[in-house]
Amino acid sequence: YADYYIINTCSVTVEADKKSRQAIARVNKLNPNAKILICGCSSQNKYQSITMDEAFAMMEDMNTYVLVDVRTIEEYNDGHIPGAINIPDESIVSAPSELDKEDTIFIYCRSGNRSKQASSKLVDLGYTKIYEIGGVIDYDGELE
Repeated sequence: YADYYIINTCSVTVEADKKSRQAIARVNKLNPNAKILICGCSSQNKYQSITMDEAFAMMEDMNTYVLVDVRTIEEYNDGHIPGAINIPDESIVSAPSELDKEDTIFIYCRSGNRSKQASSKLVDLGYTKIYEIGGVIDYDGELE
């Protein structure tokens, strides 16, 4: 048996993690003294979920960013976070003209569900700096 094994995992799914652990167990069974190198690739196709407070702390230190409310236009008109633009989640089927793919984008909705959906869609469309910040229900400031 070999003294060195390489396990390559280029996926971030639970199933890939399970398969990696199974491969390590098989190698350890074959050769308990083997050296194992686990290789992988980071996924750039992810968004980050952060709190509303973390988002506003980041925005204070940034010159440019886009704050996006993905609720319906009716919900947006009833009150939104100052400075936010409205791009309803259900309208995101192609790259929104209001956004540049290099923009730092903070996404929120009412409770956090649609913001996660919209963040995933934008990542799939090639946007790389997406921060999902939950729902307007977590916002302590005044609404416009």
